[in-house]
Amino acid sequence: MMMLEQLVTSFIATAAFGLIFNVPKRTLLHCGAVGMIGWLIYVSCTQLNMDAIPSTLIAAFIVTVISQLFAKLYKTPIIVFSVSGIIPLVPGGLAYDAMRNVVEDNYDIAVQLAVKAFMISGAIAIGLVFSEVINQIIRKSERKH
Repeated sequence: MMMLEQLVTSFIATAAFGLIFNVPKRTLLHCGAVGMIGWLIYVSCTQLNMDAIPSTLIAAFIVTVISQLFAKLYKTPIIVFSVSGIIPLVPGGLAYDAMRNVVEDNYDIAVQLAVKAFMISGAIAIGLVFSEVINQIIRKSERKH
């Protein structure tokens, strides 16, 4: 039951961000689905005792692959799906906890949390870029044949 609640919540959060991001209304459900799938991948990886950073990298990679497919299928820019889809993966709570610990003079904990938030953010960026690079390589090899 807990997983179902998380999936529904990630779907709603992603679709709501799509509204804020002003995506075309016909793509809202698809944006929500991309974010929900990304969160499902992330949670599944963490339940397999994988650390949050590689879990985020894998989830961001999958989000971008699905975003590329949806962009082609619905003739929409990829950014519509990828930006909305990574929202559940963004370590906002972790960054908040880091800043709260700075304010409370718990610098050791604050630095640990800030570094983890930074590394998760980097994993998101690497996942997005890595997927795009692989997509470009596949496209170029298809044109040669």
